[in-house]
Amino acid sequence: MKFTRRDVLQTGAGLAAGAVGSRLIGSGSAFADDMMSFKPEKGAKLRLLRWRRFVQGDETAWVANTKKFTEKTGVEVEINSESWEDVRPKAAVAANVGDGPDVILGWFDDPHQYPDKLVPLTDLAEYLGKKYGGWYPVCERYGKRGDEWIGLPLGAAGACTVYRQSWVQDAGFETFPTDTEGFLKCAKALKAKGHPIGMALGNAVGDGNSWLHTILWGFGGKMVDDKNKVVMNSPETIQALEYVKELYETFVPGTLSWLDSNNNKAFLAGDVAATINGISIYYAAKTSDDPKMKELAKDIYHVNMPQGPVGKPTELNLFTQAMVFKYSKYPNAAKEYLRFMWEADQYMPWQQAAIGYITQPLRAYEKNPVWTEDPKHTPYRDCVKNMLWNGYSGELGYASAAAMADYIVVNMFAEVCAGDRSPKEAAERAAKRSERYYRV
Repeated sequence: MKFTRRDVLQTGAGLAAGAVGSRLIGSGSAFADDMMSFKPEKGAKLRLLRWRRFVQGDETAWVANTKKFTEKTGVEVEINSESWEDVRPKAAVAANVGDGPDVILGWFDDPHQYPDKLVPLTDLAEYLGKKYGGWYPVCERYGKRGDEWIGLPLGAAGACTVYRQSWVQDAGFETFPTDTEGFLKCAKALKAKGHPIGMALGNAVGDGNSWLHTILWGFGGKMVDDKNKVVMNSPETIQALEYVKELYETFVPGTLSWLDSNNNKAFLAGDVAATINGISIYYAAKTSDDPKMKELAKDIYHVNMPQGPVGKPTELNLFTQAMVFKYSKYPNAAKEYLRFMWEADQYMPWQQAAIGYITQPLRAYEKNPVWTEDPKHTPYRDCVKNMLWNGYSGELGYASAAAMADYIVVNMFAEVCAGDRSPKEAAERAAKRSERYYRV
């Protein structure tokens, strides 16, 4: 997709809707002061690579905002979308060969794999942080290398337990429990009623990583300690593996090969009573023209992911941030594009259009009405505020990024669930795989 000034004239309705959204949330008056801008280079044209949307409102609003940017600056922006699994390798290739999109929306700590290939974004990040109430701590950890910002956090596709309320109540629970012990009991009760649950155990960038890291950390297990020493093979990790093995017995068949779209399809088809996912399932049902889907939406509820024996949130959510590459001929235009898209007049209507599919990285956006206009959205509001970082509790860098890209944690749990290895054997193998990347 490529946009010019002429394209803008053809999208009046969409832009008008965005403007109405801005007035409704009051962003123009609340954040109008202290405007920074970067002067685009003469003749600048940009290419953006981003992950493929899971909710239509995200893409529609992003495109509308991009057209507004082109109208304002004259800078054409070509948008290319790739599947979630393909973004990371394509970004790595671009960094290594020194050619590709000017801006890439990547995953987790991708910037830390090739920090010397990226344009520093410190001035932009500090401006946005000051203007919008500050970045959440996990965003600073992901976005910064030392004192320099090398990525610009967009937020996270937050994950919650998504469940059919009527089936959960029929199984004897008022809502889906938010502790691991209660979660397992409810899953067993649902399975006994003929309503299995299901979560991704395949190499799913979002769903597999999110729920399995959350469980691992919730039992006190982790890949490395705060000195980057591998500690995966621990009693706490084995307890987490034993727990997921027992939970797996309540799953619908096939989850060992599930990727990020499979649980969406299974839930909407009525094959599972609950899963861990973003708000995209609810969005699909709520916005459908099918009366059956609209009726299903009334029965869909959300609660935050379960807390384990450690007694506090240990969430990992699918974090995404923008990178500007040094090979770009138009770094100022790229930074101005990001500034424009992150400003409240664009960011908050975009969140609303996607009903909170991406949880914000900046504290001011907690006040976006999207989080309270429908109570079913609210559990997703604090996903970034509450989350830990991949590679917890060590430092972000090449090792943490490479270890996650290798799906070490996901594979460890899948091996146990498949019966290929005992919890002890799986933990030992995962520790050895981790040590290939972490050499202290």
